[in-house]
Amino acid sequence: MRHLEFDGRYAEAILRGKKRATVRLGRRPNLNPGDTVLIHAGGYALGRAVVEKVEDKRVGELTDEDAILDGFPSREELINALKSHYRYVNDDSPAHVIVFRLVERFDKPVMSSDYAYEGNLPLEIAEKALRYLDLPGEDRKLIELFLKTGSLRKAARRLGGLDRRYLIRDALRRAYEELKRRGIMGPKL
Repeated sequence: MRHLEFDGRYAEAILRGKKRATVRLGRRPNLNPGDTVLIHAGGYALGRAVVEKVEDKRVGELTDEDAILDGFPSREELINALKSHYRYVNDDSPAHVIVFRLVERFDKPVMSSDYAYEGNLPLEIAEKALRYLDLPGEDRKLIELFLKTGSLRKAARRLGGLDRRYLIRDALRRAYEELKRRGIMGPKL
C-alpha cells in the first residue's frame, strides 16, 4: 500500500474533509486514480484514502480551485505554503495535484512507524506469528515481549533502550514475510 505523508498541521483539515488534495512538486508520484493510500500526518496514520485524480501541471498553472481542494483559501496562499515546504519554487516547477477521498478514518490515530507492514498492525502480525509459525528462539522471545508490553517502545525499553526497536521490527518483518508467503496474511487495501 502506498502512503501520502503530511505535516502534522494538516491533520485536522484532512480528517474534517477540508483538505481533499495535495500538491507535490518534482517527480510525478507513483499514484493513479483508484489507488488506496494510507494518510499520515504528524507521525500518525490517520486513515485510508482512495486517489480520485492525479493532474500534472506547472506551479504557474495552479488555480484557486486547486488551492481550495488543498485546504487553502487562495492560489496565493497555496504557493506560499509550497515555498515553505520546498527549497526552490517558481512558475515552471512541475506540480502534481493529487485529489483523494478519505474512505476510512482510524478510531485512534496509529503511530506511522507501527503501521509499516502493508497495512497490517504489528499486534496482528505478532499474534498470528505465535499461533501459526515455528519461530526461531530469538524472534519468538522478541515477539512475545512485544505482545506482553503492548508496544514497540515499551518492549524496546525492556531490551535496554528505544534504539532497540529495530530488533522487534526486524522480527515482526521476518514473521510477516513468512505469514505472507504461507498465505495467512497479506496486504490490506
